Amino acid sequence: MTVWDRPQPPARPVPLDRERIVAAAIALADEGGLEAVSLRKVAARLEAGPMRLYGYISTKQELFDLMVDEVYAEILPEERPGDWREALGALAHRTRRAALRHEWLADLLGGRPALGPNGLAVAEATLSALDGLADIDTVMRAVETVSAYFTGAIRRETANLRAERATGLSRLDWQRASGPHLTRMLATGRYPALAEAVHDGTDVDAEETFATGLDWVLDALAARLVRPPA
Repeated sequence: MTVWDRPQPPARPVPLDRERIVAAAIALADEGGLEAVSLRKVAARLEAGPMRLYGYISTKQELFDLMVDEVYAEILPEERPGDWREALGALAHRTRRAALRHEWLADLLGGRPALGPNGLAVAEATLSALDGLADIDTVMRAVETVSAYFTGAIRRETANLRAERATGLSRLDWQRASGPHLTRMLATGRYPALAEAVHDGTDVDAEETFATGLDWVLDALAARLVRPPA
Protein backbone atom coordinates (compact mmCIF):
# COMPACT_ATOMS: atom_id res chain seq x y z
CA MET A 1 0.00 0.00 0.00
CA THR A 2 1.43 3.37 -0.99
CA VAL A 3 1.28 6.49 1.12
CA TRP A 4 -1.49 7.82 -1.16
CA ASP A 5 -3.65 4.74 -0.51
CA ARG A 6 -3.28 4.76 3.28
CA PRO A 7 -5.96 6.75 5.17
CA GLN A 8 -4.91 9.59 7.43
CA PRO A 9 -5.47 9.40 11.19
CA PRO A 10 -8.45 11.22 12.74
CA ALA A 11 -8.00 14.88 13.69
CA ARG A 12 -6.38 15.73 17.02
CA PRO A 13 -6.38 18.94 19.09
CA VAL A 14 -3.30 20.23 17.19
CA PRO A 15 -4.37 20.30 13.50
CA LEU A 16 -2.20 18.07 11.35
CA ASP A 17 -2.50 16.46 7.94
CA ARG A 18 -0.23 15.31 5.13
CA GLU A 19 -0.61 18.61 3.29
CA ARG A 20 0.75 20.59 6.24
CA ILE A 21 3.52 18.04 6.80
CA VAL A 22 4.60 18.16 3.16
CA ALA A 23 4.49 21.97 3.06
CA ALA A 24 6.74 22.15 6.13
CA ALA A 25 9.15 19.58 4.66
CA ILE A 26 9.38 21.50 1.36
CA ALA A 27 10.07 24.74 3.24
CA LEU A 28 12.90 23.04 5.15
CA ALA A 29 14.34 21.56 1.95
CA ASP A 30 14.13 24.90 0.13
CA GLU A 31 16.11 26.47 2.97
CA GLY A 32 18.75 23.79 3.53
CA GLY A 33 18.44 20.94 1.04
CA LEU A 34 17.27 17.39 1.68
CA GLU A 35 19.77 17.01 4.52
CA ALA A 36 17.72 19.60 6.42
CA VAL A 37 14.63 17.40 6.27
CA SER A 38 13.82 14.89 8.99
CA LEU A 39 10.58 13.87 10.63
CA ARG A 40 11.86 15.40 13.87
CA LYS A 41 12.59 18.76 12.22
CA VAL A 42 9.27 18.75 10.37
CA ALA A 43 7.45 18.01 13.60
CA ALA A 44 9.30 20.85 15.35
CA ARG A 45 8.29 23.31 12.63
CA LEU A 46 4.67 22.22 13.04
CA GLU A 47 4.94 22.30 16.84
CA ALA A 48 3.83 18.68 17.00
CA GLY A 49 5.33 15.60 18.60
CA PRO A 50 7.57 13.60 16.20
CA MET A 51 5.67 10.38 16.86
CA ARG A 52 2.46 11.96 15.58
CA LEU A 53 3.96 12.20 12.09
CA TYR A 54 4.28 8.43 11.88
CA GLY A 55 0.50 8.22 11.74
CA TYR A 56 0.68 10.05 8.42
CA ILE A 57 4.08 9.04 7.01
CA SER A 58 5.97 5.83 7.75
CA THR A 59 9.43 6.68 6.41
CA LYS A 60 11.49 9.62 5.20
CA GLN A 61 11.33 8.14 1.68
CA GLU A 62 7.53 8.42 1.78
CA LEU A 63 7.94 12.04 2.79
CA PHE A 64 10.29 12.62 -0.15
CA ASP A 65 7.76 10.95 -2.49
CA LEU A 66 5.05 13.30 -1.25
CA MET A 67 7.34 16.32 -1.63
CA VAL A 68 8.19 15.40 -5.22
CA ASP A 69 4.53 14.89 -6.07
CA GLU A 70 3.68 18.30 -4.63
CA VAL A 71 6.27 19.89 -6.93
CA TYR A 72 4.86 17.93 -9.89
CA ALA A 73 1.79 20.13 -9.51
CA GLU A 74 4.06 22.99 -10.66
CA ILE A 75 5.28 20.91 -13.62
CA LEU A 76 1.81 19.89 -14.83
CA PRO A 77 0.99 21.86 -18.01
CA GLU A 78 -1.75 24.44 -17.59
CA GLU A 79 -3.15 23.54 -21.02
CA ARG A 80 -3.12 20.40 -23.12
CA PRO A 81 0.09 20.43 -25.22
CA GLY A 82 -0.49 21.13 -28.88
CA ASP A 83 1.77 18.37 -30.21
CA TRP A 84 4.43 15.89 -29.13
CA ARG A 85 7.30 18.35 -29.40
CA GLU A 86 5.51 20.93 -27.29
CA ALA A 87 4.65 18.24 -24.74
CA LEU A 88 8.21 16.99 -24.33
CA GLY A 89 9.64 20.50 -24.43
CA ALA A 90 7.18 21.67 -21.77
CA LEU A 91 8.05 18.70 -19.57
CA ALA A 92 11.75 19.57 -19.77
CA HIS A 93 11.46 23.33 -19.31
CA ARG A 94 8.84 23.18 -16.55
CA THR A 95 10.91 20.58 -14.68
CA ARG A 96 13.99 22.79 -14.93
CA ARG A 97 12.11 25.83 -13.63
CA ALA A 98 10.71 23.78 -10.75
CA ALA A 99 14.20 22.54 -9.90
CA LEU A 100 15.53 26.09 -9.84
CA ARG A 101 12.81 26.97 -7.33
CA HIS A 102 13.44 23.76 -5.36
CA GLU A 103 17.08 22.75 -5.87
CA TRP A 104 16.63 19.56 -3.84
CA LEU A 105 14.40 18.22 -6.61
CA ALA A 106 17.51 17.52 -8.71
CA ASP A 107 18.60 14.95 -6.13
CA LEU A 108 15.32 13.03 -6.50
CA LEU A 109 14.93 13.09 -10.29
CA GLY A 110 15.65 10.02 -12.37
CA GLY A 111 14.62 7.38 -9.85
CA ARG A 112 11.51 5.24 -9.78
CA PRO A 113 8.40 6.55 -11.57
CA ALA A 114 6.38 9.14 -9.64
CA LEU A 115 3.14 7.45 -8.55
CA GLY A 116 1.43 10.35 -6.82
CA PRO A 117 -1.61 11.99 -8.43
CA ASN A 118 0.34 14.96 -9.79
CA GLY A 119 3.16 12.79 -11.13
CA LEU A 120 0.65 10.52 -12.85
CA ALA A 121 -1.14 13.56 -14.29
CA VAL A 122 2.14 14.86 -15.76
CA ALA A 123 2.85 11.45 -17.29
CA GLU A 124 -0.68 11.27 -18.71
CA ALA A 125 -0.48 14.75 -20.23
CA THR A 126 2.87 13.94 -21.82
CA LEU A 127 1.99 10.50 -23.19
CA SER A 128 -1.42 11.54 -24.50
CA ALA A 129 0.25 14.19 -26.67
CA LEU A 130 2.38 11.45 -28.26
CA ASP A 131 -0.50 9.02 -28.80
CA GLY A 132 -0.59 7.56 -32.30
CA LEU A 133 2.82 8.79 -33.41
CA ALA A 134 4.51 5.41 -33.00
CA ASP A 135 4.16 2.15 -31.08
CA ILE A 136 4.06 2.51 -27.32
CA ASP A 137 7.60 1.18 -26.81
CA THR A 138 9.01 3.83 -29.13
CA VAL A 139 6.97 6.51 -27.39
CA MET A 140 8.23 5.37 -23.98
CA ARG A 141 11.86 5.40 -25.16
CA ALA A 142 11.35 8.93 -26.50
CA VAL A 143 10.03 10.18 -23.16
CA GLU A 144 12.85 8.40 -21.31
CA THR A 145 15.43 9.96 -23.63
CA VAL A 146 14.17 13.48 -22.99
CA SER A 147 13.94 12.73 -19.26
CA ALA A 148 17.53 11.47 -19.22
CA TYR A 149 18.65 14.68 -20.96
CA PHE A 150 16.93 17.16 -18.68
CA THR A 151 17.75 15.20 -15.53
CA GLY A 152 21.46 15.30 -16.32
CA ALA A 153 21.36 18.94 -17.40
CA ILE A 154 19.43 20.00 -14.29
CA ARG A 155 21.78 18.13 -11.98
CA ARG A 156 24.80 19.78 -13.60
CA GLU A 157 23.26 23.25 -13.36
CA THR A 158 22.26 22.66 -9.74
CA ALA A 159 25.75 21.41 -8.88
CA ASN A 160 27.23 24.60 -10.31
CA LEU A 161 24.84 26.74 -8.27
CA ARG A 162 25.77 24.87 -5.11
CA ALA A 163 29.47 25.25 -5.89
CA GLU A 164 28.99 29.01 -6.28
CA ARG A 165 27.43 29.22 -2.84
CA ALA A 166 30.00 26.93 -1.23
CA THR A 167 32.99 28.86 -2.63
CA GLY A 168 31.49 32.32 -2.75
CA LEU A 169 32.67 32.57 -6.37
CA SER A 170 30.31 33.23 -9.26
CA ARG A 171 30.88 31.38 -12.51
CA LEU A 172 32.73 34.38 -13.92
CA ASP A 173 34.79 34.79 -10.73
CA TRP A 174 35.76 31.10 -10.85
CA GLN A 175 36.79 31.41 -14.52
CA ARG A 176 38.97 34.42 -13.70
CA ALA A 177 40.56 32.66 -10.73
CA SER A 178 41.23 29.49 -12.74
CA GLY A 179 42.35 31.34 -15.86
CA PRO A 180 46.11 31.51 -15.17
CA HIS A 181 46.34 27.78 -14.45
CA LEU A 182 44.31 26.87 -17.54
CA THR A 183 46.37 29.23 -19.71
CA ARG A 184 49.60 27.57 -18.56
CA MET A 185 48.21 24.09 -19.24
CA LEU A 186 46.97 24.99 -22.72
CA ALA A 187 50.31 26.61 -23.55
CA THR A 188 51.99 23.20 -23.27
CA GLY A 189 50.38 22.19 -26.55
CA ARG A 190 49.10 18.92 -25.09
CA TYR A 191 45.43 19.93 -25.31
CA PRO A 192 44.85 21.40 -28.82
CA ALA A 193 41.15 20.52 -29.05
CA LEU A 194 40.48 21.98 -25.62
CA ALA A 195 42.49 25.10 -26.49
CA GLU A 196 40.32 25.66 -29.56
CA ALA A 197 37.16 25.27 -27.46
CA VAL A 198 38.40 27.72 -24.84
CA HIS A 199 39.70 30.36 -27.27
CA ASP A 200 37.11 30.12 -30.05
CA GLY A 201 34.01 28.70 -28.41
CA THR A 202 31.03 30.90 -27.57
CA ASP A 203 30.23 31.26 -23.89
CA VAL A 204 26.48 30.92 -23.31
CA ASP A 205 24.40 30.86 -20.15
CA ALA A 206 22.76 27.80 -18.60
CA GLU A 207 19.29 28.51 -19.98
CA GLU A 208 20.49 28.81 -23.57
CA THR A 209 22.64 25.70 -23.21
CA PHE A 210 19.66 23.77 -21.87
CA ALA A 211 17.32 24.94 -24.63
CA THR A 212 19.81 24.21 -27.41
CA GLY A 213 20.55 20.71 -26.17
CA LEU A 214 16.85 19.98 -25.78
CA ASP A 215 16.16 21.13 -29.35
CA TRP A 216 18.86 18.77 -30.64
CA VAL A 217 17.36 15.86 -28.72
CA LEU A 218 13.87 16.64 -30.05
CA ASP A 219 15.22 16.98 -33.59
CA ALA A 220 16.72 13.50 -33.33
CA LEU A 221 13.49 12.03 -31.93
CA ALA A 222 11.40 13.46 -34.76
CA ALA A 223 12.63 10.73 -37.12
CA ARG A 224 11.44 8.07 -34.69
CA LEU A 225 8.13 9.53 -33.62
CA VAL A 226 6.47 10.49 -36.89
CA ARG A 227 5.04 7.42 -38.59
CA PRO A 228 5.77 7.19 -42.34
CA PRO A 229 2.70 7.19 -44.60
CA ALA A 230 1.12 3.76 -45.10
